[in-house]
Amino acid sequence: MRDLLVTAIILGSLPYIMKRPWIGVLMWSWIGYMNPHRLTWGFAFDMPFAQIVALVLFVAILLDKEKKEFPPSGGMLWVWASFIAWMALTSTFALYVGDAWTQYIKIIKIQIVTFLTILLITDQKKIDLLIWVIVASIGFYSIKGGIFTVMTGGVSRVYGPPGGFIQENNSLALATLMVIPLMIYLYRITQTQWLKLGLGGAVLLSLVSALGSQSRGALLAIIAVSGYFWISSRYKFVTGIAIVVLAVIGFMFMPESWHARMDTIQNYEQDASAMGRINAWWYAFNVANERLTGAGLNSWNLGSFYKYAPNPLDVHAAHSIYFGVLADHGWPGLFMFLTVIAMAWHNLSWVIKNAVATPMAYLASSIKVSLIAYMSGGAFLSLAYFDLPWHLYAISILLRYQTRDLKPEPHRPLRMMRHVR
Repeated sequence: MRDLLVTAIILGSLPYIMKRPWIGVLMWSWIGYMNPHRLTWGFAFDMPFAQIVALVLFVAILLDKEKKEFPPSGGMLWVWASFIAWMALTSTFALYVGDAWTQYIKIIKIQIVTFLTILLITDQKKIDLLIWVIVASIGFYSIKGGIFTVMTGGVSRVYGPPGGFIQENNSLALATLMVIPLMIYLYRITQTQWLKLGLGGAVLLSLVSALGSQSRGALLAIIAVSGYFWISSRYKFVTGIAIVVLAVIGFMFMPESWHARMDTIQNYEQDASAMGRINAWWYAFNVANERLTGAGLNSWNLGSFYKYAPNPLDVHAAHSIYFGVLADHGWPGLFMFLTVIAMAWHNLSWVIKNAVATPMAYLASSIKVSLIAYMSGGAFLSLAYFDLPWHLYAISILLRYQTRDLKPEPHRPLRMMRHVR
């Protein structure tokens, strides 16, 4: 039954994608984030639904007569495209060329559809629909994980959908923390009372799910986000009290196994996993210093560690967006990667300043919190090529273009690029 339902929804969307290509971005995002076909047990489990939707999307764009162009990005799209081109070059000169190109093809598919997001999601209504799709897709697992954590007392870890970027407990926890600010944005702009109640419950259960993942990176991301909330809040006393109360409740609720795992943060030198990460980070540093293009994608194995790692027998993945990119693409790749993040942050700050008291400013504020979670939690996770941050960078460009003619006077009416057709 699940196989038939998922197949019917996806195939049933194809005619709508042909008529309105932007729907293809929403459908592709749903498949990419939620992996609904992985929740089935029959023929749909291995169906290439994402490729089918992407193919129909490309055909729809070619047949659509409406003029399309990328919005001005202040050079951000050029840096972004340069990073993608640099990845192709590093894959060509990788230590393991075949493995590198296999991974690069997977990444480029995500990047192409993300660029199509910039091309097709052309007004605030479409942006909001995309946010709803992202929240519903990842929220499905975070809400379910929150319920599971409450029912089991937090003794078991929460995992994501099989086969995706967020399958691992640590990755799902970070994605959850990135989605929570988007839930708060939707709560802020939603007028329907039952939706507000549902989003409020989703935020609480998602926080519980992040704790229930027993991810140390998630805990550090929670601390970073809490600190950012407090610093940026106009009501620091009230915000501080709320943060402390929530922290105490969460601390008291979690079981002894959670506390034991979090304690390893202080005694990292006695934790094999932590020391393995440090060994992998030294590997990244050494290979980037010797090779301008880095080692290339999928280089983390015994052969490369034997040459560049302090402990050649302790092979680990990067477990860091920064060291992962450094090893994969060298210092130039890391510079471009960080520049894209910085330019997205600048776009969001500009929107907040120039679109006061508008949905665009509210969303920009929420995305900045999401990026705080990503930049802090991502320091300990291999999620440099995960769809969500790149989608948020794309939305930062769209939001800035949306507000390009607005002045910071609150009384000025909100202008949209055009309505959803």
